[in-house]
Amino acid sequence: MRSVTPVSLAAAALLAATALLAAPATAQAAPPATHPGMTWAKMADGPDGTVRVGGPGGSPSNPYQGDTPASAVLPVLCLKADGSPVPDGITPDFYAGWAQGTVAASRPVRGSRLNSRNAADSVCQAQFGAGWRMAEFHDGHYGPDLGATGGWTFWAYGTLPAGTRLWTAIDDQRANPWD
Repeated sequence: MRSVTPVSLAAAALLAATALLAAPATAQAAPPATHPGMTWAKMADGPDGTVRVGGPGGSPSNPYQGDTPASAVLPVLCLKADGSPVPDGITPDFYAGWAQGTVAASRPVRGSRLNSRNAADSVCQAQFGAGWRMAEFHDGHYGPDLGATGGWTFWAYGTLPAGTRLWTAIDDQRANPWD
């Protein structure tokens, strides 16, 4: 009969514990995103350091099915909504609301990395800090006390590169890389 030593029992226990700790991380890894994602671009510079972003204006954007393959490498349109009041010179409406904050472009990332909304938000948080997230199609507010939301474009503080497509989320359609 083979004898069992305390060292071999300890080694076996350590191996089992290591396997248990490693297994959930592997099981939770989400696959790469494969769906085309919606992208927006800078449309115009506005007053007081504002910028208008959206899909119209000669740049194809598809908020229903996505317009850019997940294999593309583009910046994420990031937003920090902090309740900023509407600056003079902007009159928010359904198609060009006020995002109540600041936008910025992240470093370019492959769309396949955006395999969940949390993954997309984490790109913004890693680069700009707490409170930043991926901008969304309906982030523009308008009406009394900015209580209504619209779509298609919005205004925010910030600067963005001209002629650059930006990954942008949409919550009520299948037009995100993670869909």
